[in-house]
Amino acid sequence: MPSPHNGTSTGPRAGSRAAPDADLAEQLVRLTRRMHRAQKRHLEPLALTPAQSRLLRIVAHCDTPPRMADLAARLDVVPRAVTTLVDALEAADAVRRVPDPTNRRVVRIELTETGRTTLGALRSARRAAAEDILAPLTADQREVLGGLLATLVDGPGRRC
Repeated sequence: MPSPHNGTSTGPRAGSRAAPDADLAEQLVRLTRRMHRAQKRHLEPLALTPAQSRLLRIVAHCDTPPRMADLAARLDVVPRAVTTLVDALEAADAVRRVPDPTNRRVVRIELTETGRTTLGALRSARRAAAEDILAPLTADQREVLGGLLATLVDGPGRRC
C-alpha cells in the first residue's frame, strides 16, 4: 500500500493492481448507493418511482416517440413491466400512447406537456441530489471528475 508520506509501497499488496481496483470498485458502489438515496429523497415530492423517472428520461431523449418494445429493451425489463410504468405515467398525464403512423399495430409513447414539466422538475431534483454528493469538491475537482466519468461512461450513443 502506498505510504501517504513518501509514495513507496509496503505490505502484502505492494505491486498488486487487483486490490486497488477492488477498493475503487467498492468506492464506486458506495457512491452509487449514496447517489440513489439522495435522488430518492429529492424525487419523493414528485411522486415518481426511479423506474418511472428513467422511462421519462428515455422518452425525452429519443428522436421519435419510442415503441413499447424499444422502452423494454432500453430499460432491460419485460414488456409487461413497461406497460405498468406507462399506465402509471399515463394516469398522471405525463405520457400518452399514440399510434405509429406507418404501422397501426404499433403503439408509441410520447411526452405530454405535463410530462415535459415533470421532466424539468426531475432534472432539478437530480441536480440537487448531485449537489448534495459533490458539495465537498472544488470547481476544479468537479471538472476533473466530470472528465473522468465521461471517459468511463460515454460510449457510442444509443438513440431510440
